[in-house]
Amino acid sequence: MPINRYDIFLANLDPTIGSEINKTRPVVIVSDDLLNHYLKTVVACPLTSSLHPTWRSRVQAVCDGKDAEIAVDQIGAISKLRLINHLDHLSPTTAAELRRVIMEMYG
Repeated sequence: MPINRYDIFLANLDPTIGSEINKTRPVVIVSDDLLNHYLKTVVACPLTSSLHPTWRSRVQAVCDGKDAEIAVDQIGAISKLRLINHLDHLSPTTAAELRRVIMEMYG
């Protein structure tokens, strides 16, 4: 299955430790398409339905027609084996906002 930057996949994030976001949930792929093609892992941010619009580490999004929030503070590498199926793709506006927040936090 092709995996592209800003695609949203349902992913099984269990097991987790401590305060990591867990369970089966959507994630947005943020790693570069070339890396996504060749590596066995992707870099992803989980999505949550718990909305915190004032948190600077979160980006408001829509996934599969529902309001969601991209948890940039929970970014990480995950195995492609955790990806279950493709759900959606970020809009160009949301992708630009996600890039801005990632750069602000980690750049």
